[in-house]
Amino acid sequence: GTYALVTLHRPSNVDDPESLSSLMGALGQLSGDVPVLFPAHPRTRARLGAVDIPDAIQVIEPLGYLDFLGLQAGAAVVVTDSGGVQEETTALGVPCITARASTERPITVAEGTNRVVGTDPQAILAAAREVLADPPGPRCPALWDGRAGERCADAIMAMLGHPRWPRPTEVLA
Repeated sequence: GTYALVTLHRPSNVDDPESLSSLMGALGQLSGDVPVLFPAHPRTRARLGAVDIPDAIQVIEPLGYLDFLGLQAGAAVVVTDSGGVQEETTALGVPCITARASTERPITVAEGTNRVVGTDPQAILAAAREVLADPPGPRCPALWDGRAGERCADAIMAMLGHPRWPRPTEVLA
């Protein structure tokens, strides 16, 4: 990746103008190392008007899911407070810095693809710079292979005592 991708929407990060301003300052410093792209959640965008945004941070409109996944896949690092983004970056093999005190996605931390660093702007900046200097190798948890639906269907059919139904691709073969 060639840029840092940012997504922030949690009240602890964006509701207090002082906290949001400090985060924008840290992201502004990060933009000296790598371009920073920030598709701003509507809730966050409403609060950005109350703080100074460094010119180097590219704040854009929120994106649809697939477009945002594309941005995640191309990022050198993602800074987020979103639980879903922590999982997506892990599946995509993109390093993630989580700007929260805890996570409901501990597997991402155990895999080493996500670092939960809290909300201190300097800790976020330091972690992002460490990842940019020495990115972790991509890893994906066991069973995160995109075949969960198939395994669930097979388990349900087995529980019901039915053989597995043929898939459309098997019928056409």
